[in-house]
Amino acid sequence: MWEELARKISEKTLLVCRRSGERIPYRADSRGRFDDRSGEGISWWTNGFWAGCLWQNYALTGREELKSAAQTQERKLDAALLDAGGLDHDSGFKWLLTAGADYTLTRGEESLNRLLLAASNLAGRFNPRGAFIRAWNDRSGEKAGWAIIDCLMNLPLLYRATALTGDPRFGQIAALHAGTAAERFQRPDGSVEHIVVFDPATGEKRGTLPGQGMASGGTWTRGQAWAIYGFTLSYLHTEDPRFLACAVRAADYFLAHIPASGLIPVDFAQGADCPFEDDSAAAIAASGLLELAGAAGERRYRDAAERLLTALSEKRLDLSPDTDFLLTHCSVSYHDREHNHPLIYADYFFTEAVLKRLGKGVFMW
Repeated sequence: MWEELARKISEKTLLVCRRSGERIPYRADSRGRFDDRSGEGISWWTNGFWAGCLWQNYALTGREELKSAAQTQERKLDAALLDAGGLDHDSGFKWLLTAGADYTLTRGEESLNRLLLAASNLAGRFNPRGAFIRAWNDRSGEKAGWAIIDCLMNLPLLYRATALTGDPRFGQIAALHAGTAAERFQRPDGSVEHIVVFDPATGEKRGTLPGQGMASGGTWTRGQAWAIYGFTLSYLHTEDPRFLACAVRAADYFLAHIPASGLIPVDFAQGADCPFEDDSAAAIAASGLLELAGAAGERRYRDAAERLLTALSEKRLDLSPDTDFLLTHCSVSYHDREHNHPLIYADYFFTEAVLKRLGKGVFMW
């Protein structure tokens, strides 16, 4: 099953690569064709994921046109490195999947330079008072104390910078933020908050916000998936058992709330009668669970990942050559007006997870 699925994904990715040209996609339109964020939207947080898809499939097939297209995406993101307002907590998503993958596979010095520039900026967002990396930008300072669970997935940019430079400060900052996430984001039952608000001057925790979830006290499923994967990655980079324990608690909560259909809602608190789904949460969780299975030495996490991938493959996968996307039912936020549509990061994590299940592809984190 997995070999055949990987082959079909690769065939479609190559077709879409040829059709899309130099576009940097975020979502598909009503015709099923990708949009383009390479102009005014060059700093958008998802702008590394299509390149990540290309690199994963290049690692699988060795097709040079996939490599060339991914490098074009990487060069276009140089404009984002000059946009102070667009450089935020998501630098890992943008440059680990572009310059990071390129450097892993080619050892190009230009890619290393981009990776270290992005890492230096991310490290500069660290607030030592509360030991957290600030999330979004604003000119007023209103969000200066905001930190989000998503940032766990961007910490490998800092761990990798330490490995590449020998400077421990990058990895120290990453581990300190992960420690704050463990103490301030994860609830006793293993679920996590999306946004924690700190006093940026003192580091005191002021409260939490539901962010892209349904309401305070709910569990935004993509955030829970970030926690599974992100805590696991911090454990792999640091070998700190705190982070493995957090990943296990996050995973056990997620597994206990998967509906019988195997399809993941936007928020676990939304109720069975709400039709909003998020395939991206399922794909991210599946890839994270595959890593956690190895880190924790527990087959049940691998089995759970396979169940999630099987549900997506059988019920939510579009392999038609006439569309650009793979997964059909994604949601950015519970309170958005639109739901159940394609998003590029869902396709990336689905591709990554399928190839990971085969022991193929490239490790980006």
